[in-house]
Amino acid sequence: MGQSCIFCQIAEGSIKADIVYEDDEIVAFKDINPMAPVHVLIIPRVHIENVNTVEEEHVPLLGKMFLVAKQVAQNMGVYDKGYRLVINTRAMAGQSVFHIHMHLLGGRPMRWPPG
Repeated sequence: MGQSCIFCQIAEGSIKADIVYEDDEIVAFKDINPMAPVHVLIIPRVHIENVNTVEEEHVPLLGKMFLVAKQVAQNMGVYDKGYRLVINTRAMAGQSVFHIHMHLLGGRPMRWPPG
């Protein structure tokens, strides 16, 4: 996808973001419109549109996103008190950037049901 995807541009470094974690496969950065005191987006560097386009080859990468979420939660101080992980799929579910991403939300009580 590259140039037309804002998250691809962040992963490539052509758009600045407040990055809290990165490696060869994953980038995590603070959301510019936070919905909680801690709101970090965790993305793969490879473009995957959403959960509906996940293939078998993506399974290790998606598993790694959960390990990164755990590490980010520890680093951001929400590991012990609790945090929420959210992946939206398609516009009706709230997906506004069509590059798979995990929201890590914490630092305040979460309600149920969400939305």
